[in-house]
Amino acid sequence: MKKTVLITAVIFCFMIIASGHARAIGFELSAGYWKQSPSGYVSYKPVSDTDRLDVESDLKYDDEGRPFVRARLYTPGVLPNIYFMATPMKFEADSVLSRSFRFGDQVFSINEAFYSKVELNHYDVGLFYKLPLTGAPLGLEAGLNVRIIDFYAEVKSSLRDERKSLTTAVPMVYVAVLINPADFFALEAEGRGVVYNSNHYYDFIGRVKIKPFGPFFIAGGYRYEDIKIDQDDVDARVKFKGPFIEAGVAF
Repeated sequence: MKKTVLITAVIFCFMIIASGHARAIGFELSAGYWKQSPSGYVSYKPVSDTDRLDVESDLKYDDEGRPFVRARLYTPGVLPNIYFMATPMKFEADSVLSRSFRFGDQVFSINEAFYSKVELNHYDVGLFYKLPLTGAPLGLEAGLNVRIIDFYAEVKSSLRDERKSLTTAVPMVYVAVLINPADFFALEAEGRGVVYNSNHYYDFIGRVKIKPFGPFFIAGGYRYEDIKIDQDDVDARVKFKGPFIEAGVAF
């Protein structure tokens, strides 16, 4: 089911981008590598605070580097511009706790060795406009973003096994500030966010972009995500942050 949703989402996004490419007045495609440093906790059907598993001290997750891809399409006239981004996340490790804890319908005993894995892959499709209030070298963008979250958590030992998957689409506000003081150099800041019920999701990206020649560019920056999920028996509050590098083309 998860793979079906993922494949459908990716195909849909690229169909949107491909259908608008003929009318595009600007196009950007890039791939990068993000070093993700996790913090926070995850839980599934928690009964008490001891069931909240700290991703660093309890689950022993360390920094992980993952690739990402993104595309931005600028269209003419009143048509909205399109933004697509895919961000994989996966953390896994072995651990032992000096306390018992519940995960789902399973209770893991004191000093019971276990393996855990958490995935939080997400895929963004955004429609946005350039705001006409500014001129070169300053640009502002604003619009709506839909983030498809593909969550999976698993905890298992030699005695028991529990897992939970959750796929949901979250609407978010998108804003960006683009500064281009020269043709070969640019500064970019992007923000996406939403607050609903007891959940929230914030995603901030800062990027320094250099164009050495032609349409090619290289970039480096920093990304920070803050996620609070309380849905379908999943209670999680996690943060991911770290630097990234990127390369691509812009026409």
